[in-house]
Amino acid sequence: MSDRLFALRLFVRVARTRSFSAAGRELGLSQPSASRLVSSLEQEVGAALLTRTTRAVTLTEAGADYLARVESILAALEEADHFARGTGELRGVLRVAASTTFAVRELVPRLAPFLARHPALRIELLLNDQRQDLVAEAVDVAVRIGVLTDSTAVAKRIGVSHRMLAASPAYLSREGTPGAPADLAAHAVIVGPASAGPDGWAFRKDGKATSIRVTGRVAVTGTEGATAAAVAGLGIVSTGHLSCRAELESGALVRVLPDWEMGFGEVNAVLPAGRAAKPAARAFTEFLVAELRDLSEWRSERIAPGSEEKAAPRERAARGARVRTSKT
Repeated sequence: MSDRLFALRLFVRVARTRSFSAAGRELGLSQPSASRLVSSLEQEVGAALLTRTTRAVTLTEAGADYLARVESILAALEEADHFARGTGELRGVLRVAASTTFAVRELVPRLAPFLARHPALRIELLLNDQRQDLVAEAVDVAVRIGVLTDSTAVAKRIGVSHRMLAASPAYLSREGTPGAPADLAAHAVIVGPASAGPDGWAFRKDGKATSIRVTGRVAVTGTEGATAAAVAGLGIVSTGHLSCRAELESGALVRVLPDWEMGFGEVNAVLPAGRAAKPAARAFTEFLVAELRDLSEWRSERIAPGSEEKAAPRERAARGARVRTSKT
C-alpha cells in the first residue's frame, strides 16, 4: 500500500474515531506516528483537516468535505480492485458487528463455508450486547435485532426473532405453570437486557392485550446470563427465541404461556450510511440472508417440546414480581 493511500486510510479512521490512539491501534501505529502521518497529509493537501485539543479531535470544515470525498474514493478503489480481479475473490478485512449471543449461537457456527469460499478474506467480529457505532468503529456490516434507529442506514431483512417466555422443567415442576399472564405475580421472574424496558411485558391473545410490569427476582445484564439463569431453575425469562432455541430443542427450557403472543423483532443486516458498501459486505449480507432463511420459518411447536402443558399455578405469595394489567 502506498504511503499516500495508507495516510488517507489513517485519516479516515482518525476522523471517525476522533482519536489518534484508537486509529493507530487499528492500523498498527503508535499515537505519535499516527499524528505525524496525518500532519504530513495536511501539509500535502495544503489545509488543516483536523482540530486537535487535549480533549478531542474534530474535523474542520475542510476536513469534513475531504473525508466525504476520500471515503468515496477508497470505496471506489476497493470496488475497482474487486472487479479487476474478475474472479469474485474477496480480499482484505471485513468488520462484522453483532450481539454476543447472536454471534455465538447463530453466526459463528455458519461462517466456515463463507471463509472457505474466500480464503484471502479476514473477518473481524465485534461482539457486544450494546449496539456499536457503525461509523466510529468502521463496521462494514452489522446484524441488528429489533427497531432500527438510524433511518439513513441500508438494511436487509434476514428473519425474525420471536419474543417468548421460557423456564426450566424443574422450575415449573416445583412452582407450577402459569396459565395466564396475571399468574406471573406468583412467580420468580428473570429480567435480562432484552426484557428490561419500562413498558414491561406485553401479551396478546384473541384480540386482547395485556401488559405486565415486572421486577425481577434475578436481573442479568447479559442475554446469555439470563438464559443460563432460566436453565438453572431461577425463574421465568422473557427473551427472543434465538437466544434459547438450542435449550428449547434439547428440553432444558420449555415455553411458558405459548398461546399468548409477545411480538417479534426483525433481524436485519445493516450497512452503515455515508459510504459505499464493500464488495465483501454485500457478499456477506447475501450469505446471511441465504444461511439464516430458517429464522423466518420458526414454529413454536417445532422447538418447544412439552410447552403445551397447562398445570394450574399454585396459590402462594408473590416471588419478586409486581404485576399490573391493562386491557386495550
